[in-house]
Amino acid sequence: MKIETSIAIFRIIVGKMGKGNMDYLLTAITKLKNSHVRNLVKTRIREFEENSKKSSEELFKELCFCILTANFRAERSLKIWEELGNDFINLPESRLAEKLRILGHRYPTTRAKYIVEARRYVDSLKKIMENFEDENKLREWLVKNIKGLGYKEASHFLRNIGFTNFAIIDFHILNILARYGLIKRPKTLTRRKYLEIENFLRNVAEKLNISLAELDLYLWYIETGKVLK
Repeated sequence: MKIETSIAIFRIIVGKMGKGNMDYLLTAITKLKNSHVRNLVKTRIREFEENSKKSSEELFKELCFCILTANFRAERSLKIWEELGNDFINLPESRLAEKLRILGHRYPTTRAKYIVEARRYVDSLKKIMENFEDENKLREWLVKNIKGLGYKEASHFLRNIGFTNFAIIDFHILNILARYGLIKRPKTLTRRKYLEIENFLRNVAEKLNISLAELDLYLWYIETGKVLK
């Protein structure tokens, strides 16, 4: 049976049950771990680890990608990000906003403003991050000091540069957990609720003997059929 067919069957079963049952989710992910998807996930994780070795400017561009993804599709954000490259660092705010608009971003003006404001860390971002011994405090710093980053976006950035112990809780992840009856989908994702769901996902990852970074990629595959950055 193809992996995609198996996943579809799990969705139907759980939808009919109407009850929370982690075993179904664990089984679905275990099937993926024993398929070609495992290699896709491992390759992506290695790419993230390599990103950690990049310069401060390159880390800043990774940060810009995560600013773009807030309330906007990750796949579309990736295409825009690849198109812009060094424009994140060099373009005046008005021109950056114009290019974001032309490329189809939903919030070109706001995102350009956030990116330009964050440029004060272009040269120092790597050093600032290296000064944090506690990765949780590093995430808090990012949320507090980089406009446009919430917990989801800060976690996304850190995952993309090699950190493995944060969950990226977006609507895809919430949809999966709610569909499996494991959580009640929150109306708003407060800091407290985010950390609560993250701890739940950490428990799932431990049961599967994988990191939160890997779990996120498997969950994304279940929901979208893709392994993105």
